[in-house]
Amino acid sequence: MDIQSVLNQTKETMEKAVKHTASELAKVRAGKASPSMLDGVHVNYYGTSTPLSQVASINTPDARTITIKPWEKNLLSEIEKAIKDSDLHLNPQNDGDMIRINLPSLTEERRKDLVKQAKNETETGKVRIRTIRKESNEELKGLLKKGVSEDDVKSGEEKIQQLTDSYIKKIEDLFTVKEKEIMTI
Repeated sequence: MDIQSVLNQTKETMEKAVKHTASELAKVRAGKASPSMLDGVHVNYYGTSTPLSQVASINTPDARTITIKPWEKNLLSEIEKAIKDSDLHLNPQNDGDMIRINLPSLTEERRKDLVKQAKNETETGKVRIRTIRKESNEELKGLLKKGVSEDDVKSGEEKIQQLTDSYIKKIEDLFTVKEKEIMTI
């Protein structure tokens, strides 16, 4: 392995960490209905835990409503149970044909809680980026034993720090957008 491949691997892994953080932030409710809010919900489908999106169509007819229409009617109660058991604090209504979820308006206190939740996801993403930096720097130090010069390793570490800074900035930008989305009434 050489310095460039360590840098490429670092960049690729940091990109995945940012995407993961973005998907976790998408699950944080922002007052507006979104099918992605239900991404973490799994339904018992013939004994197998299956993502809700694979057994039903999920739509948002308006900003405060999510509708879930299962492809098999016998899944209605399973879907309803899975949503109630999730930590989303949603109240699904089963009308025998589809499930409706009406999202209540967020209180100021709930908005602040959601911002805290988003902040925690952001911090987790930043920690992951820093861990990647540490692992990559250790790989670079390992290259010293293989005959790579100290100057080249030092230069590689500087480039990894630049990558770290830019990816942490991306995560902070994601948080800024999410915070604005949550606090907008």
